[in-house]
This record gives sequence, C-alpha cells and structure tokens, in this order.
Amino acid sequence: MPIVTAMIELIKGGGVTSPKGFTAGATHAGIKTAGEGTADLGLLVSDVPATVAGVFTSNKVVSPSVVVTRQRVAGGQARAVVANSGCANCCVGGQGLRDAEEMAALAAGHIGVVAEEVLVCSTGMIGVELPMALVRQNLGNIQLGDESGTDFAGAILTTDTRQKEIAVSLEVSGTKIRIGGTAKGAGMIHPNMATMLAFVATDARVEKLFLDRALHEAVDVSFNMIDIDGDQSTNDTALVFANGKAGGDAITVGSAGADVFQEGLTYVCTALAKELVKDAEGAQRLIEVEVVGAQTVDDARCAAREIASSLLVKAMVHGRDPNWGRLMMALGKSGIEFDESRVDIFINDIHIAHEGIAIPYLKDAVISAMSVPEVRFRVSVDAGAAVATAWGCDLTEEYVTLNSAYST
Repeated sequence: MPIVTAMIELIKGGGVTSPKGFTAGATHAGIKTAGEGTADLGLLVSDVPATVAGVFTSNKVVSPSVVVTRQRVAGGQARAVVANSGCANCCVGGQGLRDAEEMAALAAGHIGVVAEEVLVCSTGMIGVELPMALVRQNLGNIQLGDESGTDFAGAILTTDTRQKEIAVSLEVSGTKIRIGGTAKGAGMIHPNMATMLAFVATDARVEKLFLDRALHEAVDVSFNMIDIDGDQSTNDTALVFANGKAGGDAITVGSAGADVFQEGLTYVCTALAKELVKDAEGAQRLIEVEVVGAQTVDDARCAAREIASSLLVKAMVHGRDPNWGRLMMALGKSGIEFDESRVDIFINDIHIAHEGIAIPYLKDAVISAMSVPEVRFRVSVDAGAAVATAWGCDLTEEYVTLNSAYST
C-alpha cells in the first residue's frame, strides 16, 4: 500500500461504489464456471452521465470488447460498464464485435440508458465466443446497489484468489470528494498495461482533457510498473468515471485542485497495482524494485521494470538466493546509461554491492531477510537524480502448474 499523505484518507471497507452516485451489481450467468454464487457478469453504473477516460492494451491482437469501449470512451461520456469474466471475447472473428455491442445494448436496456453510453469489458479464455444465450438470460438478474461494489469486484475475477478494492476521500479546492476502485489480474501481466481490468470511479467534477492526462500519468507509475510473467493481455483496460456528484468547481488542467486530484488518483491506482502482484498466480513474495540516481525518469522506469520482470530475478527471490549479479545483469540489459563502477545494491536495506562489486555480508542474514512476504531491491546507479519504482513477484512451481493446464 502506498504511504498515505495528510490529504488522503482511506475509507474502511470502501470500493468502486464509495463515491456518490455509483451503484453496481453482479450475477452468475454460467460464463466462467458452474456453481451457485460464482459471479461472472457485472455492472457498474453512474446515476448521471460521467466524464470517462481510458487506457488500453498495446497488444496488436485486441478483443472486440476493447474496440467498442475505446471508441465510446473517445466520445468523452458514459453511464455504465458491463464486464464479464470467463471469456475474453477475442480471436473469434466478426462475431466478437457483434457480441460486445449486444452485451452493451442488453445492459443499457436493463438500466434504461442509450446503448452507446455503456462500455463493455471482457476477461478470460482467448479464442472462445461469448455465450450470448447465457448473457441474454441472466443479465437482467443483476440488482444494483450502492454497497454492491464487492459483488462487481468478484464478477471480474479469473485466476485471482480475491477481490481488490480501495476507496479514499480527499479535499479538492474546498470540496470533499471520493475516489474508489477495483481491479483484477493475476497472470499474463507485463508493463505497458498488464493483463488486467481496472475500474475507478470518482464523484469529483473533472474535465475530459485533464481526466485523460491524469489517468495516463497514474497508469504510467502504477499498472505500467508491474510484472508477473512477462506476457501481455489482449484485453487490458483501465477506466475512470467522474460524475461530478460531489459538486464543487470543475478540475481542469492547471486548476487549483489538479495536483491534489492527481495524487489521489495515483494513490488508488498504485494500491490496486500492488494488490494485483501480491495475488499473482502462484506467487509467495512481492518484489519491489527502486532504481535511484538515473539520468532521466524514463531511464529509471525502464531499469526498474527490467529488474522486476527478469525471470532469473523472480526465481532468485523464490529461492531466497542473494545472487545480486542477476540484478546487475538485468540493469545492464535495460540499456540505460550508467557506469558499472558506480552501482550500489541493497536487498531489504542490507548493502551487498558497492561501486559494482561485492562487499562483505552475512549470507545467512540476507537469506533470512528474503524470507519475508515483501522483498525490496534498491539499486543506485549514481548517474543523475531520477527515481522510479516497479513491482513484481517470485516465480514458483505453482505458476507453471496452473498455466500448464489453463484450458484443460
């Protein structure tokens, strides 16, 4: 969890429906798995038209659900998003686009809005058509409530073991606002949008241009700085809805409240991103990589991501092996500018390499330090003042076992 600042207050038990004017609901439609109570179809709704912004997968293979949502987000406003798990609605030809549009239309009819005001997201198996008969039969069973955010959060899970939710309150230019969110993703995760769905809602009044910028900036330091397995999904989507129900002045580029809102949005996205990595497929330990002293922020981010996504580093953490040479290897592979003879490396605050070479340390002490749930690497390259942090997880036998039989 990021450090809470004086202006940000965590809402206990809060989630995506904590802001005013948002409701949600979910149902079991049979898309994902058989079994009573396994929700796989959900709705998140704003009482009024909300300004909307989105960031999407950079994979060249894209789900039609992403295509539809990206087009509608460009219009600037939306009332709702319908999301399913168990089927990615990807690599199914033209039927995928028709199904995405129909699912949005069915949701629009259920809540009484125009179809074009509803976004659609899908996650699950690639190459399988959406079972639209089940969607048609069950979508109407979704009952909306302002305390049903957890139900919606559960409906989007695939191999995740638990819901990821957070909500905060903060004061922006004299108006108290709330920002809440939920996300899913446990595998096929790599920087440049991980395999994930993330939904953020706020009751602040936010102008479209600034909301776009704010979301991209928040994603760059959160969802784009995590890695589980180096693979990238076809369905990645991060959406933020701002319905203005809190009142107050509109937050715009350069306005008095812009920086405060940005901090709140970034806090929520970062907290959700870290929860995704903590719940990664088979993971036992969170890896945090801080690169300091880089020439530019881009260099710092690149190096931190490279280290966090290295399979050898992940295996090293799983085995609690203080093989710092793997960190140096990944740093060099990143391609950033630095001098090997000025690199210092710390593992959970234990200094193990200075000016590019090993220094005396007790190996058993470092092994013990790496036995905790969170392993922190600090890599100083002493080439400038830029800093960045990335997050990853260890690579375990469980990850291989789960993904060796994902479709069978």
